[in-house]
Amino acid sequence: MTEQTIPQPEATSGTTPEVVAGAVPEAAPGVGAQAEPASGPAPQPPKDRGALRALARWTAAVLVCGAVGSGVAYAITAQERTDLPALSTRDDGRWAYPAVARPPLPPGAPLPFVPENPGRVHYADLAALLVPSPAGARPDTTLGDAKTHVAPTERFLAQYDPGDREELRQALVDHGLRQVVARGWTMPDGTSTRVFLLRFGSSQVVSEVMRTNLSGASEAVVKPLGIESFELLDEAYPADAEADNTSITVFDEGEPRGDEHVRHAYVEAGDVIALVIQSRKGAAPAVPFHQTVVLQDQLLG
Repeated sequence: MTEQTIPQPEATSGTTPEVVAGAVPEAAPGVGAQAEPASGPAPQPPKDRGALRALARWTAAVLVCGAVGSGVAYAITAQERTDLPALSTRDDGRWAYPAVARPPLPPGAPLPFVPENPGRVHYADLAALLVPSPAGARPDTTLGDAKTHVAPTERFLAQYDPGDREELRQALVDHGLRQVVARGWTMPDGTSTRVFLLRFGSSQVVSEVMRTNLSGASEAVVKPLGIESFELLDEAYPADAEADNTSITVFDEGEPRGDEHVRHAYVEAGDVIALVIQSRKGAAPAVPFHQTVVLQDQLLG
């Protein structure tokens, strides 16, 4: 995600807010403490002076609270590596993801989307950038190492039709694939999720792999295993949820389908490609799939 420069709040002038300054009226010119009226009863102090003083105190308190609130909002917004709240769980089928945070960077390493990092390289631990599994999930232990989540290239290639694997394997070798990590799980309703992150040498290499070997502008170059019909771009995916420095392509399997409904998406983020696949017998719901893609995108962006 591009490190956006949050504008610093402009310094406020030293003038007191008008409502406070006017809370206690100044004495009129020429009126002294010992002045006596020429005639008539002695003047009484204004009955609302106490109310005005209270108003002044409350106004000042509101202004201070507003300033403090603005400072807190700015501090949260300005954080460069901070907690990412998991998407909320609602009654629309969303999963309960744990709160996650972007992993720390090695000392002196730049963020992926800053001018000092022209290759848009993610220097953080790649496995730590994997979306976590939600509550109630049963881990898939066949994808990668249980602790490091490092996966052999063959595990990634196994997600595609056997007829496409050799050409794709050679393309990954030619483009200098550096690392693959993976995580997978199955939910109680039978929905299966597999997430792969592939690290290359730079964002330029990733763009070439995506365009020529994985996904074009409007169709998948290779389709994940289990897709028996044509694919459609998933127009229901919330485009406004996309991170500033990533590119997401979301596919939905068309009809007629086989026994399983397969959805998949690619996230192109600097030197990393993410593949998210969800499948389920019958129909795979869109909401948890979109939720998973959004959260993976946030971790990489």
